[in-house]
Amino acid sequence: MSSHVPTKNALLIASACLLGLLSTTGASLPYPILAPLFGNDTGSALTSFLGLPPKLLLGIALMVNPLGLLIGSAVLGAVSDRFGRRRILLTTAIGGAVGHALTAAALVTESFPLFLLARFATGLLEGNGAIMRAMLAERLTGGLRNHALSWLNGAFHLGWLFGPLLAGLTVGFSITLPFSIAAGALLLGAALVAMALEREAAGPTLGQRWWSVARERHAFTLLRQPPLRTLFSVHFAYACGVAAFYEFFPLWLVDVGGYDVRQIAFVNMGMCALMTFAALFAGRASTADPRRRASLQAGLAALAILAVGFGNLGVGLAAIVLFGLPHAYYNATVQGWAADQFASHGQGAVMGLLSTTFCLANIVMALAGGLLALVDTRIVLVVGGAMAVAAALAMRSWSARAVGIRADTTRELR
Repeated sequence: MSSHVPTKNALLIASACLLGLLSTTGASLPYPILAPLFGNDTGSALTSFLGLPPKLLLGIALMVNPLGLLIGSAVLGAVSDRFGRRRILLTTAIGGAVGHALTAAALVTESFPLFLLARFATGLLEGNGAIMRAMLAERLTGGLRNHALSWLNGAFHLGWLFGPLLAGLTVGFSITLPFSIAAGALLLGAALVAMALEREAAGPTLGQRWWSVARERHAFTLLRQPPLRTLFSVHFAYACGVAAFYEFFPLWLVDVGGYDVRQIAFVNMGMCALMTFAALFAGRASTADPRRRASLQAGLAALAILAVGFGNLGVGLAAIVLFGLPHAYYNATVQGWAADQFASHGQGAVMGLLSTTFCLANIVMALAGGLLALVDTRIVLVVGGAMAVAAALAMRSWSARAVGIRADTTRELR
């Protein structure tokens, strides 16, 4: 972080990045653990619940965490607009630690229902990413805000590196150890954030309860605005492609390469390391229309996803790692543009809409992908790549329409 950033702002950015790192570390833990656990059909009560196919159970297990994230992302940002960022952040961080402890208990008892409940609750509380983005978007301005949002994305990406790596290095000792470590780290992170962030005055509540605010001001209320509906539809298509990739490339590695937890973790580490590095620079200013840049970035990400679906093991491994580069730039571009363009709607709600869109895509692709994977895991990746291509084309068309409108307006003024 540059030395010219004021100390107060530096502390704000560092605190948000720390909590973002710890949150996604816990969220990403199960991915390299679940694919071999369900893909290899161990015959435990956890992987044979109600006699259902293990791969179908994997799809359900992958779905519930994003379902919780969907609800949390939709409401937590708006709730923090009204009741204060710090208060809601600390509540969700401590609750997330409890969720990891319940996940460990479910694995010990081989209880699939408890596992689903724990992952849902953890996802619900990990929807606090929208709060962190909103906190940076409203307290910072100009280039520093764009850089801070990109650095926060880098922290999230780094969590996707640390989580699988932690799982790969510790699961050999005990399948519950990674979740226990994640719970302890999240509690430590909450304590550090409590010390670092100043108490803030909550917005006017007018006697409302948090559930009343959540019901009336959730992120989907923004879809009444036509430009935000367009953003939702385009971003949703791209997010479906990314979700198909994230959720099923570990299973593809199991099917195609026979990879185990540790090998999957190291592949994921390479992808997330590149993604994190790219996020350090992705917030730089550009004179090009952000939507045109996002179109190119989405197209490159789509090519990487399709390369995994159609390629052999070597091509797929290279594509998995390289995917991190365009995806990091896409996130920085879209989030920075949305923060500038739609600030009047409340940064918590706007950032919540982006997070909610991604969570909804994860749910859709977990369900659809779980069924398609019964036929062939590669089909899931090809469908995901096609949806990312559609998003790239739609984003380019949206940019062209906007440029055309501006040109017509300029001619009329002359």
